[in-house]
Amino acid sequence: MQPVGLPAALFIVFCLSAHSVSGSYPRAQNVTWKSTNFKTILTWEPKPSADYSYTVEFSQVGGNTKRNPHCIQSSRTVCDLSNSLTELTAYYTADVLSQPPLGVTSDLTEFPHTSSPRFCPYKETDIGKPDFKLEVSEDKKKTTLYVTDPLTALFKDGHQQNIRDIFSEQLQYKVTYRKNTSTGKKVYNSKSNVIEVPDLDRGVSYCFNVQAYIPSRSINKQLGELSQTQCSNDDSKSIFEEYSVGVIAAAILFILLLVGLIIAVTVICCKRRRKALKSGKEGLPLRDV
Repeated sequence: MQPVGLPAALFIVFCLSAHSVSGSYPRAQNVTWKSTNFKTILTWEPKPSADYSYTVEFSQVGGNTKRNPHCIQSSRTVCDLSNSLTELTAYYTADVLSQPPLGVTSDLTEFPHTSSPRFCPYKETDIGKPDFKLEVSEDKKKTTLYVTDPLTALFKDGHQQNIRDIFSEQLQYKVTYRKNTSTGKKVYNSKSNVIEVPDLDRGVSYCFNVQAYIPSRSINKQLGELSQTQCSNDDSKSIFEEYSVGVIAAAILFILLLVGLIIAVTVICCKRRRKALKSGKEGLPLRDV
């Protein structure tokens, strides 16, 4: 085998150096967990240039380091770890490594990295707003709320889990309600999804909000997002609250026309009757004296 000449050797070194880099890369900043209904995203800044990328490593506190295959030498600044954090009650930490772009090697043995705060899905994920149906009994004595448990981002045996599947008896619902015409609020807690609200005035409109309530959590994580407001019907509404101004005006006009028509018919009938009586008297023969 002939020895490689100097120009050829320089060419080989140039080709190898074209696919490898040396030096340092900017560290990730503001590494933060964002989680709602167990949809857990790790986010950070800044967006990388074409000269470097990010890789995410995570682990249970004290456990082995793992990687999500979608978050290796990526140009994105988010990593979805929802299905990677399998032990929901465990605490996790994550490192965001600054590395060369995909397909490029580096002579660095240790890459700059930034660590996240600790995070526990069970204790820290935010709970989204629930949906509910409002039903008032026919006799107006009972108002019942039917709450639907919010779905999570987690699946088990092909079934998408809701928050009750995960929190079970720990999950309650907090109902905040008030009279439609009042600002004073009352609160009622229920362990059930079917909630009969007590002590309501019969036939009065009430407005309701519902949110998940998990007493075992820290105070700032006990309550979920507040639902949209729903109000019951008010049987004691005035005619002006029940109908629009246009409908009321049309009804009044119709009544006035009807009254006018009745009066006109009555007057005509009376005139005809008087005329008929007068004609009858004129046609009678004179009495003999």
